[in-house]
Amino acid sequence: MPSDQALIRSTACALVDQLRSGEVTPLDLLDALENRIAEVDPKTNALPILCFDRARASAKVLMQRPAGERGLLAGLPVPIKDLTNVAGVKTTQGSPIFKDTVARQSDIVVELLETNGAVVYAKSNTPEFGAGAHTFNEVFGATRNPWNTSRSASGSSGGSAVALATGMAWLAHGTDMGGSLRNPASFCGVVGLRPSIGRVPHSPAFKIDRNLTVHGPMARNVEDIALLLDAMSGEHPADPLSLPRLPTSFLSAARSGNKPKRVAYSPDLGITPVDPEVAAITRKAALRFAEAGVVVEEAHPDLREAHECFHVLRAFDFAISKAALLRNKRDYLKPEVIWNIEEGLKLSVEQLERAEGQRVAMAARMLEFFNSYDLLLTPATIVAPFPIENRYVAECAGRKFDNYVVWLGIVYAITLTCCPAMSLPCGFTASGLPVGMQVVAPPRGEPSLLAGAKVLEDILGLRDATPIDPRPARQ
Repeated sequence: MPSDQALIRSTACALVDQLRSGEVTPLDLLDALENRIAEVDPKTNALPILCFDRARASAKVLMQRPAGERGLLAGLPVPIKDLTNVAGVKTTQGSPIFKDTVARQSDIVVELLETNGAVVYAKSNTPEFGAGAHTFNEVFGATRNPWNTSRSASGSSGGSAVALATGMAWLAHGTDMGGSLRNPASFCGVVGLRPSIGRVPHSPAFKIDRNLTVHGPMARNVEDIALLLDAMSGEHPADPLSLPRLPTSFLSAARSGNKPKRVAYSPDLGITPVDPEVAAITRKAALRFAEAGVVVEEAHPDLREAHECFHVLRAFDFAISKAALLRNKRDYLKPEVIWNIEEGLKLSVEQLERAEGQRVAMAARMLEFFNSYDLLLTPATIVAPFPIENRYVAECAGRKFDNYVVWLGIVYAITLTCCPAMSLPCGFTASGLPVGMQVVAPPRGEPSLLAGAKVLEDILGLRDATPIDPRPARQ
């Protein structure tokens, strides 16, 4: 059997092949992960909830089946974000209100993953209720960026991103409203994919057609993320928005070699300041698409209403999902969550009408934009990883922000247009911090997104940058 170190550095796709051949077992992988977590997680705080007894019991049941009947993941371990229920395991949502809550039933997405051969062994850290792109909470504390442990891992899927970057996971689950899969992937040098609405089924809560937030995959490379998307996707009767599985796999799409003909790059989507170094790194990476014969032009759709629209729709989402907590548990909520809920409760029907109309218009303009371009490239975040003691990014390139989410405009604008989008590692700052490229495809265009991202990944040659050992704080 390969050594622990060889297993930790392996890709998810390679390990699935080894699981199917019998070269390794799910129990071997769980042993390697438990050792790795003990070694590095005290330095990063990515996986605060462990459930190895449950994982080993699940693995033993799975191993009773023939190797070819163990699902797409064949027993590969996967951590689940601590906003999502796993039966018999704590789901704190990063909130003191739920710090001792144990889920009775798993979310649909977890059930689907386990049906497809995933073995759940941990819950990954998240900010309280996933609010904000910096992973810290009053239950478990802050998650540290392994490239420099004095920096933020971003969020809200920060624990998942750090687990991948440090070799505590090969694949990881996350969720995304305003970039929560894409931002931490960018900050940690891994890949995060926000799928189209309905691509990954999940258990409805508070509103049957809630669609700002989606569940999605994270991994260290494009092929691995495609594998996990295959294991997460499919129609489910309990989720009325869920989409049927496509006739060909996402992994085969990633491996197809299909290239876009024409892509657009925008440093700012015309709506946000961007750190000059981040803009320079992403522009340089985007232009390298030309090495594959792809035409690269600077352009973006008109998304001028994004800030107003997202502020309203996000606040409405917080009001319908958290108003009861504000009434009954206000003293346990962090200020940013209280602000979000109160903003939602103040909304008028006229404001909601305007925001929904803005979203329809932006989605239509984005669809028209993709008549001219196959993919849209932008920075995934407008700054490099910031100091961990800061609660959020308060200003960028000389412009101050008036709330704690507006710095995320470059990703939440894409959320509003209903497009699938990925953060792909594309370079490093002068101080050695990762920078991610946001790659956007038309709605339901995951196959072309994965194929194009794999072409760019091969050109950039950063696929083997992770996993790393956590690096001590430095200026």
